[in-house]
Amino acid sequence: MTVSPDVQQCIRRMDADGAGPTEIAEALGVCRNSVYKYSRMEDLSPQPPVAERRKRPAIDRYADFIVGILVDDRSVPRKQRHSAQKIFDRLVAEQGYAGSYPTVCRFVREWKFAQEQSPRDGFLELDWAPGTMQADYGAFTATVAGERLELKLLVATFPHSNVRFCIAMMCEKAECFCEGLVEIFEMAGRVPRLVVLDNATEAGRMLFGRVTESKLFSQLRAHYRFEARFCNPDSGNEKGSVENAVGFLRRNLLVPVPSVPSLDALNSMLLSGCRRINATAKSRLHGPAPKAFAEDLAAMMALPGVRFDSVRWVHVRSDKRGYIQLDGVSYCAGPAWHGRDLLAGARARTVEIMDMHGRHVASLPRSWKQGELVRNPASLVPALVARPRAFGESVIRRDMPEALLSHMDRLEKDDLRRALRAIGRASDASGFDAACQAAERLFAEGRVPDDASCDVLARRIASGGAEGALLQIMIYSPEAQDAFRKQLPAALEVVRLFAEGNIPAATHAANAFVIE
Repeated sequence: MTVSPDVQQCIRRMDADGAGPTEIAEALGVCRNSVYKYSRMEDLSPQPPVAERRKRPAIDRYADFIVGILVDDRSVPRKQRHSAQKIFDRLVAEQGYAGSYPTVCRFVREWKFAQEQSPRDGFLELDWAPGTMQADYGAFTATVAGERLELKLLVATFPHSNVRFCIAMMCEKAECFCEGLVEIFEMAGRVPRLVVLDNATEAGRMLFGRVTESKLFSQLRAHYRFEARFCNPDSGNEKGSVENAVGFLRRNLLVPVPSVPSLDALNSMLLSGCRRINATAKSRLHGPAPKAFAEDLAAMMALPGVRFDSVRWVHVRSDKRGYIQLDGVSYCAGPAWHGRDLLAGARARTVEIMDMHGRHVASLPRSWKQGELVRNPASLVPALVARPRAFGESVIRRDMPEALLSHMDRLEKDDLRRALRAIGRASDASGFDAACQAAERLFAEGRVPDDASCDVLARRIASGGAEGALLQIMIYSPEAQDAFRKQLPAALEVVRLFAEGNIPAATHAANAFVIE
């Protein structure tokens, strides 16, 4: 029986005065056991109102079985450990348990709380030093050039100032991750002294307290001279700033699902959004974000004079068609390079192919679609120049305009070889599409494309019309420069029209400057 503090005081006072238990009990209206309890109690200090452990005879007899499972789970991966439901199922099947599922849940929860809680648990309030950056990935969806893509959002935060940056990447591979970090360094304008990272495979990971970095990430660190720290597995709270920022930026910049013409356009949108958010953000401990970020910048390092090239080089061998395999995608080096040992440089956006002596072979856009064939049609041209009769069945025809094909199909062997060579050489400087457009225009004028004419016209097309025409005329040859000087008034008129934004008129006027 519990009695009030006033009654406890009376019991102890009467006991001190020599009254007996029976007398005290009758006088105060309490039982003798209460009198014995409070008169003999040595410590009446306030005690914590802890809850008494509930008696659970239905589950206590199975405690050893349940605890054995939970202890064994400590040595297996987190995602393969027993849930309370799985333990309940085993109790029923293996032990004949007849109790309820909630009882099992309470037992498991209480045991984990009692056994697993340690001083390392919970969240510490941290004051991050200026110049420290945290980085992590998040997933999102966007429509790019009409195609729905699953992309990765690389987010970087400076927890001292609460400034945040992000960039969209195609995947999390080492070359993409390193390229993303380089882009973020350039967004900030300086290099952080310390980068705190997730336990990410492509950058590095911590196992049993030992960190193993990827080769490319180690080279990146050496180039920019920053330190890296990897969080413990399943410890996102160790970089809580960036963990929160991933969700925040995704909700504020990527809802609704963006539709953009290119990945570059998407990243421009993200950068503008980050700058807008940073301008009004506040640091929890250090005031307005722009002011605190100045302290971050002061503690950071200057960017080096040379930008790091985030490229992963791989030894490959081309097949009989001149294709190499890289990450499940086929890239065309060209028929002339069939059956050769080559080097493939994997970057975030491109794949560069070189021979074993470092000579450039081809540069192709990076693809992330398994089994896709990626080729530059211009790489097929040298083989067709050597064997022009194969043009009728070549896959290069898929990449040429129908009007151009109709002209080339009527050519004799020597003229066909000449036209193909002109397209191939113009492609080196201006790209295959511009070279084909130039050849098509020359055919429309009744001329078989030659190297010089096709190159000049392709350069103009690739440069965007009048501006490109003037530049190419001036640098092509001394004769071209003389022609330009003789027609200076007309040239100035082209420049004026272009400056005013009258592109059709400027392009029409610039046509007179094409060197025959």
